[in-house]
Amino acid sequence: MFDLQTRRQFLNTTSMGLGASVLGNLTAQAASAGPAPEAKAKRVIFLFMAGAPSQLDLFDYKPGLDKRFKEVLPESVTQGQRVTAMTLGQEKLVAPSMFKFNRHGQSGTQLSELLPHLGGVIDDLALIKSTSTTAINHDPGKTLFCTGTEIPGKASMGAWLSYGLGRMNQNLPDFIVLNSAFWSGDKQNVQGLYSRLWGSGFLPSKHQGVPFQPSGDPVLFLSNPKGVTRQHRHKMLDLVTKLNAEQLDKIGDPEIQTTIAQQEMAFRMQASVPELTDLSGENEIINEKLYGPEVKKSGSFARNCLLARRMAERGVRFIQLFHRGWDHHVGLPDKVRGQAYDVDQPCAGLINDLKQRGMLDDTLIVFAGEFGRTTYCQGKLARDNYGRDHHPKCFTTWMAGGGIKGGITHGETDDYSYNVVKDEVRVRDFNATILHQLGIDHNRLTFPFQGLEQRLTGVNPAFVVKDIIA
Repeated sequence: MFDLQTRRQFLNTTSMGLGASVLGNLTAQAASAGPAPEAKAKRVIFLFMAGAPSQLDLFDYKPGLDKRFKEVLPESVTQGQRVTAMTLGQEKLVAPSMFKFNRHGQSGTQLSELLPHLGGVIDDLALIKSTSTTAINHDPGKTLFCTGTEIPGKASMGAWLSYGLGRMNQNLPDFIVLNSAFWSGDKQNVQGLYSRLWGSGFLPSKHQGVPFQPSGDPVLFLSNPKGVTRQHRHKMLDLVTKLNAEQLDKIGDPEIQTTIAQQEMAFRMQASVPELTDLSGENEIINEKLYGPEVKKSGSFARNCLLARRMAERGVRFIQLFHRGWDHHVGLPDKVRGQAYDVDQPCAGLINDLKQRGMLDDTLIVFAGEFGRTTYCQGKLARDNYGRDHHPKCFTTWMAGGGIKGGITHGETDDYSYNVVKDEVRVRDFNATILHQLGIDHNRLTFPFQGLEQRLTGVNPAFVVKDIIA
């Protein structure tokens, strides 16, 4: 009898399998491309503001707009650029921010009155006011930032880093996701989050992000069923691993190897995760002073920032916090107050906490939403009440720690905060800079899929934002 093999079996049992050819390809690229950039950071904490914060009301100070209240936005500014269907037919009336801005730090950087605590650490931040994106709607915008493309199904940034850099610890996942509860003033216009934002796409599934739950078991099915002891679980795992190993020897499917690794990790996480999420050893008074009163609430952004610090201490490579509720088409002033309250002190607290522990230098913190908000008002306009539509042409992001210069502002927008006029930073440039700080040349981190050498930064040129690097 002939032992018929499938195409996958052949590829995975010939010349040590497809994995060997991928490794050989990466090695060849590294040899031809010269030395990789020096790693300034070991880990990333990505603070993602889902829904898109208004740069005009938080970061991009435009005092000249006060005199242009209710003026029609000039065609010379809009330049026929596309807008969403929500404001397609309406008059574009200028809506200045109602919030005061103040100078902070030795840099004298202007920040909104809504961000007093962030102002206290402004000399640790590099504000990027010239970020832009190609996406004008939430789903593709979030997908682009998290996976490098608006097309669903590609590998997420955390998965790429797990694949490219390997493990930093043996008892926790490389990539953990925390979805935060948010200010409760607006529950009507909140987009969902979806697993592809932390998925592995075409990469082996062991690299995907692991979402933690705010209540009950931090990870689903972490606890053993009633009557099953840890010893029983260990025996079961040994037997299943033996059977999986026999199947792996037969057909060589790399996903079997992934299953074995994930089952072993799950067993170790039964001990490591409860220790990670047990805050009884933390100083509650100090943590409340750092992160704010919301740190006491399970699932809050403040508590998740504290957990992110604990994860960073334990060697988690990529920690992504999602904070929703930033989609302010109407009633922005009231809603943005609540959202800013949620994140202002926790962001500053995280920076200060890492700094006092000597970890900020090798921890890269990044803050972004999927796009910005329009200068013109959506709906009814008053001095103290207005809404803003989606705006991809310019918005503000920031980075701190991990070899980033502090107390600087990169890029400029026009007088209306509508177009970038200096040093544009596209999403792929933003992501290339993150990889660079971790010692990765974005052009060399590739994976063959669908006839292309896939990259987080895509096929178009991407450039590291060198002006913000220390």
